[in-house]
Amino acid sequence: MTHMKTDISIIIPVLNEQEGINQAIENIYQQDFSGTLEVIVVDGGKNGSTICCVKNKDVITVVSPPGRGRQMNSGARMASGNILLFLHCDTSLPEGGLNAVQTVMENLSVKAGAFDLSIDGRDFFYRMVEKTASLRSRITRIPYGDQAVFIRKNYFFDIGQYREIPIMEDVDLMVRIKQDKGRLKFINIRTSTSSRRWEQEGRIYGTLRNWAILTLFFLGVKPEKLAGVYKIKGSNKGGLTDLKSVNPPKIKIDSSD
Repeated sequence: MTHMKTDISIIIPVLNEQEGINQAIENIYQQDFSGTLEVIVVDGGKNGSTICCVKNKDVITVVSPPGRGRQMNSGARMASGNILLFLHCDTSLPEGGLNAVQTVMENLSVKAGAFDLSIDGRDFFYRMVEKTASLRSRITRIPYGDQAVFIRKNYFFDIGQYREIPIMEDVDLMVRIKQDKGRLKFINIRTSTSSRRWEQEGRIYGTLRNWAILTLFFLGVKPEKLAGVYKIKGSNKGGLTDLKSVNPPKIKIDSSD
């Protein structure tokens, strides 16, 4: 029996995302992708409340100890694709995004990459955040997680995976890639991420808080201390779903640290 090679494994870390997970998965499968892909949803809730809502039986579901870095590492260990793409539940890939990733990674010198960022809010404030994020990530060569970071699987493990820290795991990984002189490629099309964080916290507060945390991180403040500052009001509060109406797909447990 022959097994089809998987080109891209999409890993979605979730916690209390019952309302949004199926739409996020549907958005992925609507991509006109010429290669093969797998979707892995990694639930940080001990009861697997989000993955119990997953309707698509092709999706691999994993229960992991909580923490975004730990969850993404759990998904990476399950992945069969040569390329890993880490996608936040409230972030959507642009049309043609997966084909763009595959094209970029045909250049074997490219180790990792990310997209530009768009935010679904209509206010001019969000256009400024988008432009600032694009400029910052190109100057620093450090994209954030909501830019749908992708990386070669073997390089991901060689570089040490995500550090299982409570915050800034995406920045930390990009810093290590930069220090390793790994080639990073930006794709000039945009992911779309939800504006809910800014709306819940307050736009100015959320933006200034994020910049302050980034600055403190580079000044050497430990992520464990920074996590106390980073508290999103009302985040990850998905609505209640009738779990009995959904037959849960195949679930794998990853309890490794």
